[in-house]
Amino acid sequence: MITVVGIGADGWDGLAPGSRAAVERAEVIMGSARQLGTLPRLAAERVTWPTPLLPALEGLVEAYREREVCVLASGDPMFFGIGSTLVRLLGADRLTVLPHVSSLSLACARLGWPVEGVEVISLVGRPSAALNAALAPGRRVAVLGSGRDSPAEVAALLTARGYGRSTLTVLSDLGAAAESRLDGAAATWTGAPGSALNVIAVTCRPDPGLEPLARVPGLPDTAFEHDGQLTKREVRAVTLSRLAPLPGEHLWDVGAGAGSIAIEWMRSHPSCTASAVESHPARAAAMRRNADTLGVPGLEIVAARAPEGLAGLPEPDAVFVGGGLTTPGVLEACWAALRPGGRLVANAVTLESEALAVRRQAEHGGDLVRLSVQRAGPVGGFTAWRPMMPVTVWSVTKPSGEDAP
Repeated sequence: MITVVGIGADGWDGLAPGSRAAVERAEVIMGSARQLGTLPRLAAERVTWPTPLLPALEGLVEAYREREVCVLASGDPMFFGIGSTLVRLLGADRLTVLPHVSSLSLACARLGWPVEGVEVISLVGRPSAALNAALAPGRRVAVLGSGRDSPAEVAALLTARGYGRSTLTVLSDLGAAAESRLDGAAATWTGAPGSALNVIAVTCRPDPGLEPLARVPGLPDTAFEHDGQLTKREVRAVTLSRLAPLPGEHLWDVGAGAGSIAIEWMRSHPSCTASAVESHPARAAAMRRNADTLGVPGLEIVAARAPEGLAGLPEPDAVFVGGGLTTPGVLEACWAALRPGGRLVANAVTLESEALAVRRQAEHGGDLVRLSVQRAGPVGGFTAWRPMMPVTVWSVTKPSGEDAP
């Protein structure tokens, strides 16, 4: 059995009696050098985490399987902490978790912020671009810093995204005698690098004229960098409604182009994931920039042709075929990989791809919708309707035991 003990910046002095007892009876204590340095003299063997930790973690824990192990974790081990990682690797039945007060709770207590009204973004082992999806006027965001430079990094990102008027409060060493607070605005941030243990509390305030981006499907086409290979706004909204993203689900976006479908799928909920397959190198590169700008840097981009590029991808809960519908083997491979109850949506623009969609719908069911969108535009000194190319949308849910189409 492994006991995971949450410990604060105040170290041993801040531990509850039960947590102290767990540390005292351990034969092996694992943690960072800083955490281990806060402990008094104990008989247990001390093991300092290696760098990088994750690749070595499972093997390290297994090496001490026959001994009483205590793992030290910052704050609440199950809140962006090593406790969650150990549960995933070893299973909850092998762990006893004794949480400490989280840095989020301490930060909200200092600021008078209701915890349930705060969005949390961790930069520990994650790119700062993840913050982009959380930006909205008036939104309160708590950013868990990954080092001394995190406040300056957050301030620069906010300024670049048109939120330079946002206020920042950097709370460092929360709970320790050296706890500190620094306030300022993103655009004028000059705070010197401080403690590596920091929480950056952000109140989002957009610059004048900024158009905030909604989390519902149908972002403006101008939100994406593209070369014309983009599922347009109105069609995208309908397509995503048919894909019906649910928390924790995974999408395949095949022939992804600018990645607009996969990106908006992931923006619908922080736990949604996606794999985007695109063979054109320049489009794949633009897709990476779009994913970062729009706050979903975790998008998996596969620069390959389908169906070859589909091999080895995580099982999809939904599949969107936006390009390559008539390529031999693409539809068959997507359908075979789709889990029972999953949704497949294919958009057809050409007569050939539309004919294929109509035939598949006749054979395997689902819905066919033909979208014709017109946008108003100038004609001389007047305004007239300019039609976009019509799009046929085939959407179908895979029943249990269904053969490939």
